[in-house]
Order: sequence, then C-alpha cells, then structure tokens
Amino acid sequence: MAEEDLEAADRIMRVAFGTFRGLPDPSTTFGDADSVRTRFRAAPECAWVAEVDGDVVGSVFATRWGAFGFFGPLTVRPEYWDRGVASRLLEPVLEALDGWGVRQAGLFTLPNSPKHLGLYQKHGFWPRFLTAVMAKPVRADARGAYTLFSQVPRARQAALLEEIRGLTDAVFPGLDLEREVLAAKVQGIGDTILLHSESELAGMAVCHCGAGSEAGSGVSYVKFGAVRPGPAAADRFEQLLDACEAFAAASGLARLVAGVNTGRLDAYRYMLRRGFRADMIGVSMALWPESPHFDTSDHYVIDDLR
Repeated sequence: MAEEDLEAADRIMRVAFGTFRGLPDPSTTFGDADSVRTRFRAAPECAWVAEVDGDVVGSVFATRWGAFGFFGPLTVRPEYWDRGVASRLLEPVLEALDGWGVRQAGLFTLPNSPKHLGLYQKHGFWPRFLTAVMAKPVRADARGAYTLFSQVPRARQAALLEEIRGLTDAVFPGLDLEREVLAAKVQGIGDTILLHSESELAGMAVCHCGAGSEAGSGVSYVKFGAVRPGPAAADRFEQLLDACEAFAAASGLARLVAGVNTGRLDAYRYMLRRGFRADMIGVSMALWPESPHFDTSDHYVIDDLR
C-alpha cells in the first residue's frame, strides 16, 4: 500500500462492510472513525492492496504486537467478492506472520458468516472464543487515578516503554504494545493510560479518542488494555476500567467502547457488572489453536482484534 492508495482503501472498507450489513448508504459506514489511515501511518510496511488493471479493489492490514500478530480489516470491493481476491490478499499477511516469528496469530470475524469462517479456515485459522465489542455511557463524574504517557517527560519515555513491555511480557511472553503507544501519541489520536501500584506499573490501556481515530466522534475506544497478572489482577482490572472511564470523561467524550474475548471470562463478567453492554459479537480465530495464548480467566486483557 502507498499513500496514494489510502482514499480508495478507506472507501472500499466502508462500502464492503456497509454492503454486507445491508445499510442504505454503505459509504457512510463507521462515520468519522478512521482505521485505514491510522494503521497505515503506524506501520506502512504492514499494509497491502489488491489491484485489477491498476485500480485498487481490496486491502488488508496486519499488526505486530511483538510475539503476537493479527490482521484486519481485510476488505474487497463488492463486485469482486467470491473471485479469490481475499485469498490473494492473505498471501503477504501469512508471509509476514511467518517472517516475524510470532508465537500466536489471530483475527476477528463474524461468527454468523460461513463465508468468512470458511475463508480463514482454508488458510489455517480456526474459531476459538466469542469476542464482545462492548460499550457504556461515560459518567460525567467518573473518577480514577492514572497518569498519561503524553505527560511523561521525553527523557523518561524510553524507560517507561520498557516498563510497559515488562507488563505485557508478563501477560504473554514477547507481547509488545510499543507501536500502539507511539502511534496514539505521534498521530494525536489518543493516549495511553498508566496505572501504578506503589512504584510498579500495574496496568496500561491505549485509548483512541474522537474523530479521525478508530473511535469516532464522542467515543473513547480502548484498543488494548491489560493489568499485571497475579492475585491482585481482578482489583487492578477494576481500577483500570475506572481510569479508562475517567479519562474519557476528562476528554469530554460520551461513550466508552472496549472489546473483550470471552475466553477471559472473569474480565468479561467484570465489564458486564460495570455497565458495559455488547454492541457487536464476533469470534476470534487463531492460526495455532493449541499454542499458548492469553485468552483465559487468568488474563485481564482488553482487545478485540478488529
């Protein structure tokens, strides 16, 4: 993918999803949220297009979080559906995942679409757990203790990234969210919440905020969040949820969106108790279903792999 492909890729993504959902004007899908330009700017080497006679007819994005990788959205112009374009787009994705040497790889798709399930199964991905994309109204008086990555002095940021890496490595060996942390800051599309317990980093969450980000107007979207594993993980997770809502309130945003894999059953239950309700249900698919993963009740992690 090149910079000049972004407009076409964005249009195709909206029309493809809108057509699949049967919307009257598919081009308006996702409103002013943007996941094409944001992902391209974060990792241009992880984005590809399919062309027919020089015209862009599809695109796909892959994401590397250290030892974990995933891809999406993968979208194709509706008139080219069922013509093998999606499978061709998966070729560079699979090559990249292999070259990165990730320990696990996955994706988010629709559980009620045999076409999507069949496509990804053909390429080695198998269904695992449901993923709930959840939301709640933001309370104007929400309170929570946190600091923000953007407020940390530049001289301290490299050390802080190492602390974040230490936390995510405890969740899943090799998991690394540095690229998401820096993308939110550099692109001005959000910030990273930091939760400390005494002198230790106890939790973190990368949040996108408002128009032009993956959230859209009036929304704070937790793209990834996690707390340090251990006996106090559940309490830390509640504190992280408090911090995410407080950050959204302080940012003047009305809605908090966060996804959770239901394999992380305790995290899912905590979010329900805190007033989150499912906007959409997807299913996670894994490239190596029996390999180590971080989708268990011991893992208090927020993500949806969209």
